[in-house]
Amino acid sequence: MTPKDFMRRAIDLASQGMRDGDGGPFGAVVVKDGRIVGERNNRVTSANDPTAHAEIGAIRAACRTLGTYSLDGCEIYTSCEPCPMCLAAIYWARIGRIYYANSRADAARIGFDDDLIYNEIAKPLDRRAIPAERLLAEEAGETFAEWQKDPRFIRY
Repeated sequence: MTPKDFMRRAIDLASQGMRDGDGGPFGAVVVKDGRIVGERNNRVTSANDPTAHAEIGAIRAACRTLGTYSLDGCEIYTSCEPCPMCLAAIYWARIGRIYYANSRADAARIGFDDDLIYNEIAKPLDRRAIPAERLLAEEAGETFAEWQKDPRFIRY
């Protein structure tokens, strides 16, 4: 399969999921060594889960298929430029390349506007729309210290 074939699959997932009433018009596939190892359409409204974006679902499926939390050496094909949450997940998964069809500006034109989140991330904590307050840092730090000392834990 070619990159265009993989993108067509992502677009097909977006269309079918939308028609089935699963959620918004978004689909994604994760590819490793020329084969699809994970795919998903958006299921936010059908699952009542704001994190059930296509990219997140495809990443989870690929990790299950490959038996690893690292998707190093993989590519993701998504029917739309990833939102900030999905972009972060792509980075956490160590995916090496992103291919997308619709842009975030295209998504904004049909009511999916991620600019608020992109703008909020760039602001200092005390200037964001949702207040954030730090609590029990010392106690939580003890857990981090334990993590650093224990050789059984997998570093990622």
